[in-house]
Amino acid sequence: MEFGLTDEQRAIRDTVRDFVRKELTPREPDVLARDRRGEPGLTRDELTALQDKARGFGFWGLSTPEQYGGMDLDAVTQALIHTELGRTYVPFVFGGEADNILYEANDTQRAEYLLPTIEGDRISCFAITEPGAGSDAANIRLTARADGDDWLLSGEKTFITNGNDADFAIVIALTDPAAGARGGSTAFLVDRSMGWTSSPIVTMGPAEPASLFFDQVRVPSSHILGEVGQGWRLAMRWIGRGRYLIPARAVGIAERALSMAVEYANTRETFGAPIAANQAIQWMIADSELELEAARLLVLRAAWLVDTGADARHASSMAKLSGATMVNRVIDRVLQVHGGMGYTRELPIERWYREVRLFRIFEGTDEMQRLILARDLLRGYTKVGLV
Repeated sequence: MEFGLTDEQRAIRDTVRDFVRKELTPREPDVLARDRRGEPGLTRDELTALQDKARGFGFWGLSTPEQYGGMDLDAVTQALIHTELGRTYVPFVFGGEADNILYEANDTQRAEYLLPTIEGDRISCFAITEPGAGSDAANIRLTARADGDDWLLSGEKTFITNGNDADFAIVIALTDPAAGARGGSTAFLVDRSMGWTSSPIVTMGPAEPASLFFDQVRVPSSHILGEVGQGWRLAMRWIGRGRYLIPARAVGIAERALSMAVEYANTRETFGAPIAANQAIQWMIADSELELEAARLLVLRAAWLVDTGADARHASSMAKLSGATMVNRVIDRVLQVHGGMGYTRELPIERWYREVRLFRIFEGTDEMQRLILARDLLRGYTKVGLV
């Protein structure tokens, strides 16, 4: 069994690491200062400028097919990149990406939505979650009623990432309520100019999702993505696409935070000795590394399965659950090691504390991952010890 990286994967990882060190890490003090003022860590213009700089040396569209100007990287390499980006709290992502289900668009829709989104000229959001349909996504109630050649969308979506900035939304709506979401939902490409509005949701972390409101919003049939009744299939494809990337970023956050704890433990003295001499501190550091490395292997295994073309859903759920819970425990210990300083807003630890709590909720809660894992085993979809 080979655990090593290819020369190309190592080179890409090191290039991203160098970019983080040179371009992002110097911005961290300003990000913390902005966070204390309740401002975003990067403005849209600053993010675009950094993305353009990365594009200059070839980093554009990590998962985007080469025919659209992207890198079309394998899943393992993408996971490595997300881990490197997790080592900084500057909220940066590489440009050139579009929602994976936008590739189901027809030629007209590709010109209007897909290509401008890849270029960064348009901003999308994916809208399925509703006030009464979070983990139970099949309980959506937003409807689309046929009216001639158009559809009238009515209802509310909530906790929508990019919902405040997006100029169009990919909306999953019920077109056949009697058939339910699984058989009677459809995906629509809905411009903000068509009439939907958004309202920001203030959270405990840096993320600011939105509620989206639709009041008889008229959408032409030409804006259906895929076919009528295919909304659930597209939604599940969107949700499952990058589940292993969230814990990949968690691994990077834990790496950086644990490194801070090790350094602080060796330099902070109490009662005439470094706190690293205390067994209580040593055990927190040891447990953190143990859990960090276990999560890393689960992430890379899930990504490897994606690359082999195997069904990676079970492995991705294990990676998501392991990474999300791991990083929360690690950050809690790192804060404890730092004592009072860890609780202040002079260090990024309390910011991470608020940020990573979301990892256990979005893109599938801990409870949903456990449900998936148990169901797969109990129903015989997978076997214990199957590698």
